[in-house]
Amino acid sequence: MVLSLSSQNVIQYLQDAGLCSSEDGASKESELPDGSKNFNLLVNLVGNGKLLVKQERQNNHDETPHEFFNEWLFHQLLQQFPVIGNISAIASLVVHFDEDNSILVRNYLSDYQELGDFYQKTDIFPDEIAQAIGTTLAALHRATFNRREYRDFMTTAPKGQFRYHFYNPAQGIGSITPEIFGIIPTEGLKFYTLYQRYESLESAIADLAYEWNPCCLTHNDLNLTNILVHSRWQKLDNCLVRLIDWEACAWGDPAFDLGTLLASYLQIWLSSLVVDSSLELEESLRLAVTPLEILQPSILALIRSYLNAFPMILEYRRDLILRVVQFAGLALIHQIQDKIKCRKNFDNIDICALQVAKNLLTMPEQGVLTVFGITESEILRPVVKVDNLQEPEREKQLVRLYYEKTRLRGC
Repeated sequence: MVLSLSSQNVIQYLQDAGLCSSEDGASKESELPDGSKNFNLLVNLVGNGKLLVKQERQNNHDETPHEFFNEWLFHQLLQQFPVIGNISAIASLVVHFDEDNSILVRNYLSDYQELGDFYQKTDIFPDEIAQAIGTTLAALHRATFNRREYRDFMTTAPKGQFRYHFYNPAQGIGSITPEIFGIIPTEGLKFYTLYQRYESLESAIADLAYEWNPCCLTHNDLNLTNILVHSRWQKLDNCLVRLIDWEACAWGDPAFDLGTLLASYLQIWLSSLVVDSSLELEESLRLAVTPLEILQPSILALIRSYLNAFPMILEYRRDLILRVVQFAGLALIHQIQDKIKCRKNFDNIDICALQVAKNLLTMPEQGVLTVFGITESEILRPVVKVDNLQEPEREKQLVRLYYEKTRLRGC
């Protein structure tokens, strides 16, 4: 029988696991937001230590969740391969994993805060923080790039499970089934109507899935809530940021990590739009409370620091910048879908965000200008000699004959 953790029994569980003792006088304190898909409890220990205890919720008795297994696998990977284990910004915080009860315990970093909260509270976007993120992500991708031993390690499966291949995250919106009408409000259905209206959008996502080529270890959920920034970041030379929550990590495409991250920055801009039925899209974008021009220096600093630390990726994917922009568009679409499922809401801001996402996916060259404020060649100029990189011939955005109409995304 699976143990169900609560604030009443979590201290005893930690004592039984050897993570604290009765002499420590540990006290429990629930100070994490409700509504999470998992049970989360912050436990204060004597001596100012803190542990974050997480347990996966089971939807039914027949389903055995394995979300935390990947984070535990990542923890073991860092232990076995010191090359990446020595990258301080991705150092594992996991101290305990109970696979039978789907419980994960990790150290809680009191001196750090979520980057999204930092941006919201300070309304500043320092280049130093963006550069630290880009350099850290590049170090992870570079250290594992085309290394078979890392790829083979990540094929380890939970008990009783098999892994035949890695999941391709370049997926569009799934087929609409009758069940959706019972869980999505009427205004939310408009999103699916708009999404299916553009075959060029479907085709662009299908191309991303077809061209997906995993070559290194990727985080796969790199948004601003999964990046922590130190409270004294202005006074530190290193460890400005920490990347956390490696539950989705796998062997994947580095452009996906970068695109997902850029989408989080774009969401700051899009969520501050001024929308009205009398305003055109372009005017709404210009009237944003947080203009894109304020974010672009950080976005540019992030991508350039990444390329400076990992220039070899451009030899492998010469169209990297374009793919990053397309993945950013895809991430925006997934953000809208998640919002509809969670908040049961789809408003005019979401309509604008969907239009921006469509433009990024179907017109990535123009999307580069939108996201970065400069052209692809201008982005690359400080990093490499652009003349040495021949522009790859991009396949025309046509629906492939072997795709089931607007549905098959590749795997």
